[in-house]
Amino acid sequence: MSVTAARGFLAAGVAAGIKESGDRDLALVVNRGPSRAAAGVFTSNRVQAAPVRWSRRALADGRISAVVLNSGGANACTGQAGAADAQLMAECTAGALDVDPNEVAVCSTGLIGVPLPMERVTAGIDTAAERVSADGGQDAAVAIKTTDSVHKTAVVTRNRWTVGGMAKGAGMLAPGLATMLVVLTTDADVDAAALDSTLREAVRTTFDRVDSDGCMSTNDTVLLLASGASGVAPDPSEFAEAVHAVCLDLGQQLVADAEGASKEIEVAVVGAASEADAVEVGRSVARNNLLKCALHGQDPNWGRVLSAIGTTSAAFDPDSLGVAINEVWVCRNGAAGESRDKVDLSGRRITITVDLCAGDSSAKIWTNDLTAEYVHENSAYSS
Repeated sequence: MSVTAARGFLAAGVAAGIKESGDRDLALVVNRGPSRAAAGVFTSNRVQAAPVRWSRRALADGRISAVVLNSGGANACTGQAGAADAQLMAECTAGALDVDPNEVAVCSTGLIGVPLPMERVTAGIDTAAERVSADGGQDAAVAIKTTDSVHKTAVVTRNRWTVGGMAKGAGMLAPGLATMLVVLTTDADVDAAALDSTLREAVRTTFDRVDSDGCMSTNDTVLLLASGASGVAPDPSEFAEAVHAVCLDLGQQLVADAEGASKEIEVAVVGAASEADAVEVGRSVARNNLLKCALHGQDPNWGRVLSAIGTTSAAFDPDSLGVAINEVWVCRNGAAGESRDKVDLSGRRITITVDLCAGDSSAKIWTNDLTAEYVHENSAYSS
């Protein structure tokens, strides 16, 4: 069950009254140990929310005992008052759970620039602390939703140890990180340094490859907590594979639930001179609004793919490029290939393969189409 699939973790999700809808909007995830090892990765946006700043400091010693998360307000661009509110959330959580406030991470999501209703938040923390349980993972995952239509969880179990996780994100999905709040938990016995290197590598090829709308959040946070409750110190490569699998699963769920999306698009770049080239080309294709509109209209307009490739600094010969859409090679050697009429875009999933014919490196980027529903969602978001 999400973040409580791993032993040693409790969670809760409650309605604190932050959201006008009355839906759940505050969550707690508690690590009961015996280990409190933790690692985190945060947004690279230079405008960072108060909870991000607080959580960076809390993670400095590689220990986190609890995470408090709220939806319904980002606590970003809220000045010194916002910083005080993030600290108060940590202190209130620490008091309710009898832990050190400097071992409490804080995550917030919602509208930027609006102060949180702190009386409701602190009351909600007290309520959530009373309700935390080993069955509370799903409620916690629901409580962190904003424009998400579904809650997002994933679990991988290996030999006597588990990695679980929950995520939120549907808009402002772009790399560095992709926009999200994610909490991952494991009962494996792994120290903070190993958690950090494992998490960073997993994020690099999963969440950082989600590129829905080119907009980077102020609040992105991905945390990995280890309780050590299984008593098992896993093989590092096996642990890395499990963390990657959970991150990839959650990342795919983010794309599938992107605001207004009717198509889930995988851009696979092969034959690149370097991984960096492959990523740059994949991002350019994924961010091409003309192409995203064409795919929404079920038009396999491969010319827009080539146009996007041509804006990059990647190594390639324009007369050698190949493009396949749903495995139909509509472009070969930089010109028309198989008939575009063979491409079936009626389904929700679309794969675009770009062959740069310049080397042996590859990368994948995940995106979605551009729809009228996306425009409507974001034209009315703050109202």
